[in-house]
Amino acid sequence: MKIAFYSPLKSPHHPVPSGDRLMARLLIEALRRKGHRVDVVSELRAFLREPVGDDFGALREAAAHEVERIASGWADEGPADVWFCYHPYYKAPDLIGPALARRFALPYVTAEASYSNRRNRGHWQVSQAGLREALSHAAVNICMTERDRRGIAETVPDARCALLRPFIDPAPFRLRDPAPEAGRLAAVAMMRPGDKMDSYAMLGRALSRVTHPSWRLSIAGDGPLQGEVEACFAGLPAARIEWLGECSSEAVAGLLARSALYVWPGCGEAYGLAYLEAAAAGVPAVAQAIAGVPEVVRDGVTGLLTPPGDIAAYAAAIDRLLGDDGLRQSMAASARRVAAEDHSIEAAASRLDTILHDSREHPWRD
Repeated sequence: MKIAFYSPLKSPHHPVPSGDRLMARLLIEALRRKGHRVDVVSELRAFLREPVGDDFGALREAAAHEVERIASGWADEGPADVWFCYHPYYKAPDLIGPALARRFALPYVTAEASYSNRRNRGHWQVSQAGLREALSHAAVNICMTERDRRGIAETVPDARCALLRPFIDPAPFRLRDPAPEAGRLAAVAMMRPGDKMDSYAMLGRALSRVTHPSWRLSIAGDGPLQGEVEACFAGLPAARIEWLGECSSEAVAGLLARSALYVWPGCGEAYGLAYLEAAAAGVPAVAQAIAGVPEVVRDGVTGLLTPPGDIAAYAAAIDRLLGDDGLRQSMAASARRVAAEDHSIEAAASRLDTILHDSREHPWRD
């Protein structure tokens, strides 16, 4: 199938690393593994930082130009078979795909769409209305978590949905045999405002309560709040914190291979691909039972989940696994197996292939 791929929040070609960019690239690779032709048809970033301002009008005008540009190309070479939009939500609406799906009677597919009734104000209210319409007309809305599926069902009861487990390509993380260093903790995350900063702050506070004598933390990541992140750990012995900065995928795989635990609270995480990368490397996680994290960390199987916001419980969970290597090793083996069997790109490719072929039965119709 010829698939027109669009990601309004961040193009797969965007220079700044993020979970969104990685998931977009993984979806494209999974589709290509089943022989589909996937074209990133627009680089337009449709991002509305605030619900008010003059940018929405300009954005809609730019989107209208993109619609005509793409339609003109399709007039010569034929349209796509499917429009595939990754991660539309109130701040990043798809202002291109619905118009083209309507004009060419294409199946319209979303992946990881989300809807929040709390955001119905200003320009966001307008973008939310467009999102509701797109979800309703979609041939299928691919949900990465049960939480997202419920959110769509509550807003658009007649929306067609299908579940696809979050996934990674585990191969780079399985090339090395696990060689965990006693007490070695790892965290991999951008240093930016919001949920990421909240997780760093919680991790710093939790580590001040960890009693295991030999823990050390390696942090891979950088960003605009690097100074604020470093301040979160200022009260801890400097020799216990290793700052690695931005790392390549290969360097992250090397870090995980020598780590005993992956420690990331996961405040507000949609799910967290880094948990799956750690699992593929044979590293159990300590996280919170919050947002979409339980979709990728199985409590008591591939790691430990603690109540949201409970710093004492989070520190105790780290201490428990550092102090019980038999339990840690059991979870490490389970994590490696689960990542390979249930969250691999191969499994995702087969599931996506089935979903897309079924989607052709539901072209956009008003």
